[in-house]
Amino acid sequence: MKIKATKKCETTKVVAKKTVKPAVAKAAAKPVAKAVTFTVHAEKGKAVYVAGEFNKWDPTAKKMAYKAKDGIYAATVKLVPGEYQYKFVIDGTWCADPENVNSVQNDQGTFNSVITVK
Repeated sequence: MKIKATKKCETTKVVAKKTVKPAVAKAAAKPVAKAVTFTVHAEKGKAVYVAGEFNKWDPTAKKMAYKAKDGIYAATVKLVPGEYQYKFVIDGTWCADPENVNSVQNDQGTFNSVITVK
């Protein structure tokens, strides 16, 4: 006896699925550090440093060099854009920058100078 198929067999096509990876966001470009030169007038022969948020307020981390031609001490620090508080340390005495009118009061009751790097 012959059995007739009443339903037609369907063929299934297997289609390879293309794996689509989600777009990976490109890492934001790191801000470019800019050279910032700090200067202060002080007598020749003094031990002069610049300390601030950029060097964890280490009073001897960044020594300033005396520039006899200009009669000033200077130090250059590379900083990324942002706002930074700082002070000078002259022979162990912490001093706000007398040439910078931008300052904020600190928790010691004195003032820190503020610089904005763009």
